[in-house]
Amino acid sequence: MEMEQVNALCEELVKAVMVIMDPSSTQRYRLEALKFCEEFKEKCPICVPCGLKLAEKTQVAIVRHFGLQILEHVVKFRWNSMSRLEKVYLKNSVMELIANGTLNILEEENHIKDVLSRIVVEMIKREWPQHWPDMLMELDTLSRQGETQRELVMFILLRLAEDVVTFQTLPTQRRKDIQQTLTQNMERILNFLLNTLQENVNKYQQMKTDTSKETEAQATCRVSIAALNTVAGYIDWVSLNHVTAENCKLMETLCLLLNEQELQLAASECLLIAVSRKGKLDDRKRLMILFGDVAMHYILSAAQTADGGGLVEKHYLFLKRLCQVLCALGNLLCSLLALDANIQTPANFGKYLESFLAFTTHPSQFLRSSTHMTWGALFRHEILSRDPLLLAIIPKYLRASMTNLVKMGFPSKTDSPSCEYSRFDFDSDEDFNAFFNSSRAQQGEVIRLACRLDPKTSFQMAAEWLKYQLSTSIDTGPVNSCSTAGTGEGGLCSIFSSSYVQWEAMTFFLESMINQMFRTLEKEELPVSDGIELLQMVLNFEMKDPLILSCVLTNVSALFPFVTYKPEFLPQVFSKLFSFVTFENVGENKVPRTRAVRNVRRHACSSINKMCRDYPDLVLPNFDMLYNHVKQLLSSELLLTQMEKCALMEALVLISNQFKDYERQKLFLEELMAPVVNIWLSEEMCRVLSDIDAFIAYVGANLKSTDPAVEDPCGLNRARITFCVYSILGVLRRTSWPSDLEEAKAGGYVVGYTPSGNPIFRNPCTEQVLKLLDNLLALVRMHNTLHTPEMLTKLTEPFTKALDILESEKTSILGLPQPLLELNEYPANKTILERMQHFFSILYENCYHILGKAGPSMQQDFYTVEDLATQLLGSAFVNLNNIPDFRLKSMLRVFVKPLVLFCPPEHFETLVSPILGPLFTYLHMRLSQKWNVIIQRSTLCGEDEVVEDNLESQEMLEEQLVRMLTREVMDLIMACCLSKKTADHSAVPAAANGDDEEMMATEATPSSVAELTDLGKCLMNHEDVCTALLITVFNSLTWKDTLSCQRATSQLCWPLLKQVMSGTLLADAVIWLFTSVLRGLQVHGQHDACMASLIHLAFQIYEALRPRYLEMRAVMEQIPEIHKESLEQFDSKLLKPGVQKLADKRRKDHFKRLIAGCIGKPLGEQFRKEVHIKNLPSIFKKTKPVLETEVLDSEGGGLATIFEP
Repeated sequence: MEMEQVNALCEELVKAVMVIMDPSSTQRYRLEALKFCEEFKEKCPICVPCGLKLAEKTQVAIVRHFGLQILEHVVKFRWNSMSRLEKVYLKNSVMELIANGTLNILEEENHIKDVLSRIVVEMIKREWPQHWPDMLMELDTLSRQGETQRELVMFILLRLAEDVVTFQTLPTQRRKDIQQTLTQNMERILNFLLNTLQENVNKYQQMKTDTSKETEAQATCRVSIAALNTVAGYIDWVSLNHVTAENCKLMETLCLLLNEQELQLAASECLLIAVSRKGKLDDRKRLMILFGDVAMHYILSAAQTADGGGLVEKHYLFLKRLCQVLCALGNLLCSLLALDANIQTPANFGKYLESFLAFTTHPSQFLRSSTHMTWGALFRHEILSRDPLLLAIIPKYLRASMTNLVKMGFPSKTDSPSCEYSRFDFDSDEDFNAFFNSSRAQQGEVIRLACRLDPKTSFQMAAEWLKYQLSTSIDTGPVNSCSTAGTGEGGLCSIFSSSYVQWEAMTFFLESMINQMFRTLEKEELPVSDGIELLQMVLNFEMKDPLILSCVLTNVSALFPFVTYKPEFLPQVFSKLFSFVTFENVGENKVPRTRAVRNVRRHACSSINKMCRDYPDLVLPNFDMLYNHVKQLLSSELLLTQMEKCALMEALVLISNQFKDYERQKLFLEELMAPVVNIWLSEEMCRVLSDIDAFIAYVGANLKSTDPAVEDPCGLNRARITFCVYSILGVLRRTSWPSDLEEAKAGGYVVGYTPSGNPIFRNPCTEQVLKLLDNLLALVRMHNTLHTPEMLTKLTEPFTKALDILESEKTSILGLPQPLLELNEYPANKTILERMQHFFSILYENCYHILGKAGPSMQQDFYTVEDLATQLLGSAFVNLNNIPDFRLKSMLRVFVKPLVLFCPPEHFETLVSPILGPLFTYLHMRLSQKWNVIIQRSTLCGEDEVVEDNLESQEMLEEQLVRMLTREVMDLIMACCLSKKTADHSAVPAAANGDDEEMMATEATPSSVAELTDLGKCLMNHEDVCTALLITVFNSLTWKDTLSCQRATSQLCWPLLKQVMSGTLLADAVIWLFTSVLRGLQVHGQHDACMASLIHLAFQIYEALRPRYLEMRAVMEQIPEIHKESLEQFDSKLLKPGVQKLADKRRKDHFKRLIAGCIGKPLGEQFRKEVHIKNLPSIFKKTKPVLETEVLDSEGGGLATIFEP
């Protein structure tokens, strides 16, 4: 009767599986079939016979797979309720399936093999070794029956190691039992694996050339690969003694297999794991055998063979692994030589370097990049860096680097052998570009290390390369992809042009090398005459291509240190740089300039600035010449852009700092700022900044012309405002007093001392900046007012979006890849709307930068401005409701944070508190509303709801901006309240797993020692500020931003709460604070780092406040699945002062178990059925010996060996 029932059920199940897997099935039928199958697995009492029936090899693969899934489900979820006989029957049936119920190794489906191995491993995890002591012997017997069984045994052993050691997917006690038993039997297991490998490799090598035995050869090859993969799963964690046993027999075998095409990839992965192992010095020493003649021969010949047949994906993957092996060998050598003076540099070190260099010169950008870190380790090594063999290879390495620095190999192109490899490694040109830039930065560091070892050769090679580029004609390459490309006289380079990529690479090489050479060589050893000769050649070089000119400028800057030895060349250098400042393309209209031309001009200004900043003493004697040149350029309103004008003004200010004479510098700044003062304080500007309609008309935001070709009538007005704001910021940022106190005193910069004895300085620019402050605040107020809805209606098309976020900012915030454009071909701002957006964006940023710099630059002169708090509240903080998040976050970072940090304590009450009180209250209200919208949106968004792409990306942008604003607010609170030594942003390290006994070991508790600053204490003394801070910080625990939660939990919550705990806290407030932490655990409990910090915080709050507030007990009782008796026990120990408390860790562990019900889980685990694996009596404790017969006769069969062979 039962067999009939089994057959009938199996027929139904087969139909259901077919419906599920049939692509033509309707969704309703598929769901019904799925429901039937799941209910069968959960409820049917005859799952095992049905599963075995369906798993027979006469069934089709998908039905067999489902049958095996039923058996796996039984083992995972019903094992604990099965009788001993049922377990034995199931285990024997599964072993029988493996022995006789599987197809030939080449025919059997991989998913069938996988689920069979999973079932056996699930049984092992529950019964071995206590109840199944002969498991290894059974597997050994099974493996002798044929290739299929041998491969399955490999799968079982590999999965067991992964579950127990790598992923640790079982309870601690069972894991320890199984791992210790594996360790005890490791010699036996590894011998079995090696013998299996050796035996099957030998068979494969004998049969692979015999065409009549091709099938048998493939079968033995499959077993060999499985054996290698299993070895890889063990040698990562077993004792190194096993890996290096019998004079490194395993290593020798793996090296031999590197030349076996079908097995080389798996062998190289094993080798990589072994060489990368950490461990005792004596154990790792034995791995040096890989530097021996035999091993090195096999490694090199394998590399040559794999690379010889062109690009084949499998061979290329093998080359990557082999390259990693060589890298690991180099790191091993560096580690051993550093730790043990007795270890000698291996005899084959030269051969190793040559082979490693071959990977550095390989066409694949990925392989080249993989070698950088190891070259760096070798060049940095104290002993190896002096080795003659390494020193001899440096010129070769540098020569290879010269080729590698050239940006070639874009996947979309065919102009280099690298392109073919890039198509394997990168999805797009943008991916390749990002990778190459990162790789080149790494390579620059290695070039600097090589130069430190051989600076003269490096300089000679860089000089030769520079001379070659200067003498070579420009090759623009084929016509650029853009329609406007190559339209200049003779055509211009694009970023892909052959000449440009060569120039760019040479420039990077020269710059990296020169910087290091000046740090390495003594003054008398420097090749000054050669350097000056090179500089002279660069200065005499004539070029009209803007991309090449950018490289020329970088070379001038790189070679400039030589001028310190020949100051007479300085005027010539500046003359060249000033010619670049006014550079225009031949026949090009001045506006709009292409990006490449704009970059040349900005680059020149930046170079002048850099020289004045880094070599002010050198430039000072030429100050008058420089000043006259700049005045001449500034006299024309249209010759330079506003940014260029201000950059040159900043250069002059930097040199004026070397006057070291307050009065002289003040007079100079007065003269320099006179044009700015005249514009900024003019009647027209005062009228424009006091009337919003006049301002809109002045900047042209109400004009209706949209033709970019027509000259913008208000462009000059916007330029004047931009010039004034840029100039104020530049002067404020660059003016400073002497760093030497005696020089500052002598120059008249010191005006007094603070009560603590610190000098009070005065800034020469103070008078000029303060007279411009009123109009600057008026501009800020105007800008904020523009965001009101009624004012936005006054902006005409196309300017209605003039205050919106720039597209480039959007792209950056959303983390989208920047398009790889040929930048010389596009105007800097293409449309009139973009120009207006750019104007408002820069204006807003710079105004707040000025207000942020005013405090640290002018100090007491700024903080003592009359009614400063009132003025700031009436300008910078007006209309915050309508200011978008991307503007507000910028304001907090660049203005509010420095304003507060540099404020003297005597102004806390008059300036900081009146501003921060309302600000924090407002920020909390704003963030709460925005996070509520985000949470509701994610809750209400139904599965069937179709969201437009634009709306979806807009929502993503808004959410990301809210997240960034939240982090900015947290940063501001930390800056205000915490001392710098505790206000770091280091995250708490993640817990290794969720085990109770290991959870607390990973906790960092910086909050327990964090101290509030004087400002923090001052703010907490104001009830409104204190309330706003506490509510914001504790509310942030429930917002869906892990970084903000982490900072608040580990840095802010406890110090702020501790400050108010000594006072009288309302019970409702305490309940809300504690509940916020528990709700934070619900939201962020899935993240180990957040969970550890939140549990620690909840524990601190409960221990500190539970004795005073009985209401906290009621909160704890509401936690799902809480054990009341356990809570009572915890409370009684906490509340009885006479009882000696348990160790801190044990109390925390107890508390964690209490609140486990409110700890959130990842989405993937929320609805997953829990697997329960019972602990077995430990076999590693001394127990009273019990006779086997007594155990078998006992009622429960507790220690019985249920799986008898």
